[in-house]
Amino acid sequence: MRWKLAANLSLLFAQLPLIERVGAAAKAGFEGVELQFPYALSAIQLRAELERHAMPLVLFNLPAGDLMTGGPGLAGVASRESEFASALQLAVEYAQVLRPEKVNVLPGKLAAGVEREAALATLATNLKVAAEAFAPLGIGVVCEAINRLDMPDFLLAGSAELAEMLARVDHPNLSAQLDFYHMARMGEDLTHSVQRLSGRIGHVQFADCPGRGAPGSGEMDFAAVLMALEKAGYEGWLAAEYRAEADDDLAWMADWREAGWVGER
Repeated sequence: MRWKLAANLSLLFAQLPLIERVGAAAKAGFEGVELQFPYALSAIQLRAELERHAMPLVLFNLPAGDLMTGGPGLAGVASRESEFASALQLAVEYAQVLRPEKVNVLPGKLAAGVEREAALATLATNLKVAAEAFAPLGIGVVCEAINRLDMPDFLLAGSAELAEMLARVDHPNLSAQLDFYHMARMGEDLTHSVQRLSGRIGHVQFADCPGRGAPGSGEMDFAAVLMALEKAGYEGWLAAEYRAEADDDLAWMADWREAGWVGER
């Protein structure tokens, strides 16, 4: 299997202004890009830069409210349903211009004073609404589990919880965003994570663990997990979402090409 590589522009090439990271990713040999939140840029400006470098936009996230500043976010909080609706509308407007393959809905954290089951019910409803909103555009919706060590009280933190939510929503336009780093941080055997979500994986992100650095900086067995991913029939993107220690922290790409996991841009 030869997968295509995407660069997460929110973490990689961070020494550059966001708009300039598209060109840096193309020059480095990535075949596409993703970013967490594109909303600081105009959709038209970003589309022009993507087209200039012939780089597809693979994925971006719905706005997540106060999640990145320590709050519970939007998707799992019943009292914030109107805010979620506004976030969804903004994401749809950006998607109509940028045409990503996938849009990620972050579940968020358990809000104070809210029962976990109530939060999960709200999340399931919002995921179904999002899946239906993007279906006419031909854009898939994914949902991501994030480890509770880095982000305490996150609603979905492992592959089992993510699989349960997918089954609960049961929508053909909703699949899993599988992040190797977050599953490894939760202590999961990544081959088992892949097997549990087999047939329902819509997008894959990676970083080494521990440390969330580039492949080779930690202890992750990428060969084993990528073999499991191939056996699961995954044909989507592999997105590099790690914290680069240096501008040239890309030596792993040559190793992956030599192993036949990815190809040249």
